Parts: sequence; structure tokens; C-alpha cells
Amino acid sequence: MREFFVPTRINWLHRANPAVKLPLFILLFGVTVLTHRIDASFYLACVFLALLFLASGYPLWKTALLASGFALAFASASLTMILFGKGSEVWWSLGPISISKESFYRGLHLGFRSIAFGCQGLLFVLTTSSTGLFYALMQRLKLSPKYAYSFMASLRLMPMALDELRIRRDALSVRGAGRGSSASLLRLPELYALPLLAQSIRRAQRTAVAMEVKRFDAGSRRTYYYSSPITRNDGAAFLVLAGAAAAALLLAHLLPLFALGDMRMNP
Repeated sequence: MREFFVPTRINWLHRANPAVKLPLFILLFGVTVLTHRIDASFYLACVFLALLFLASGYPLWKTALLASGFALAFASASLTMILFGKGSEVWWSLGPISISKESFYRGLHLGFRSIAFGCQGLLFVLTTSSTGLFYALMQRLKLSPKYAYSFMASLRLMPMALDELRIRRDALSVRGAGRGSSASLLRLPELYALPLLAQSIRRAQRTAVAMEVKRFDAGSRRTYYYSSPITRNDGAAFLVLAGAAAAALLLAHLLPLFALGDMRMNP
């Protein structure tokens, strides 16, 4: 499963410094949030969906598989507004369900924004390693090492917790415990939660002691095995990501498909 998230090709976006990419993507999220025209949200979704396929470094089938969840995000974000939104020009109604022109296009607007959000977030996740991100935060944004290494340790401990859950389940299955009656459901916290919680507390305590012994909480300047430099790839990432957002907004102005203006309830 871990190999599934290994890119087949490394490009300029993978090599860009995570401390530079993170603020860029946060700005992109802000631009998407502040976009209130359906044309702009539509072009943002199209542009970043195309950028996801071109710059993620993954095969097309794998990227399509990961992006297939956006269809559910689009449906969940748009259908509620379409079916229960307010509007003056009602197309169809049945009981509490009322589809109007305004609610229909507002629903599409929310769906397009959800796709844009998903593509931006997935693009950042697929092109940024967790280790590189925390090293960049420590070296470039001065994040305290005790917090950064704690997050990295927690990521390493998650597979161990899953293995313990599997071992516990197999052991209970061999003993015939935890199944066969409704009363056994009430014993699930006793059979699973308490032993796993106790084991996690012991492991966290050992990890904390080891980190304290190795002076991960030291306030002095540290040296790092993995450096996080600023390179020309960071400039390329800025130009491409900013250019993608600017191109979407420009297309919405020059080639509007809906031409409906502001989609807020009370603009």
C-alpha cells in the first residue's frame, strides 16, 4: 500500500521547497474561498484538475483513481444546495424539495469549488513528503524541533498501531472471544480499546524519553542531515501555480460560460 503513493517521475513541483509550497497552496485555498462567480470556480476546477494530472508525477490511471472521489465531493456539495436552496424562479418542487434556477447554479458553484479544493490539496499531498515538509518547517519557518519530530514520530507509530490492532483481532479470533452474541459487542472496549490504549501510552512514554535524551527539545541551533534549500524549482512552482489561478480568473472574464455574476445569497 505504501508503494502506491510513490510517484513514477520526480518533477519541479516535487523538488520545490515545502516551506514555499505550503504558503502558495494556502493562498490558492484563499482565492478559491473568495471566488463567488460560477465561471471562475468552473475554470479553477478545470485548470487545477489538469495540473493535477500533468504535475503530480503519477500515472494517469492512478491519478484518475485518486481523483474519482471528487465526484462524490461534487455531488455532496451541490445536491444539498440544489434540492433545498432558496430561489425566486422555481423549476420544480415536491414537499420540502424545491429546485430553482438560483439554487441549481449555486449548487454547481459549490461543486466546482469543492473540486478545485480537492485538486489543490491532492496536488500538494502527492508532491510533498511528510519528512521533507517538517524539515522545511524547522529550517525555513523556525518550527520548534520538539513539535516537528513529535509529528514525524506519530506518523511512524501509526502503522505499528494498525499492526497491533490486527494482531489483537487475530488473537481474539483464535480464542473465540468478541463474537457470537450481542453481549460481546459491549465488551469491544474491554477487548480492544483498553489494551491498545495502554500499549500506545507505553510506547509514547518511551518515545518521549528517547527524544528528551537526544535533546530534541534543545533551544540551541541544530544541524540537519537533510537540508531544505531554496532553488529555482521554487520560482517555477510560484509561477506555475500563480499562473494557473490567474489563467482561470482571466478565462472566467473573457469566456464566461454562465455569465451569472455573484453567486452569494446576498451579494
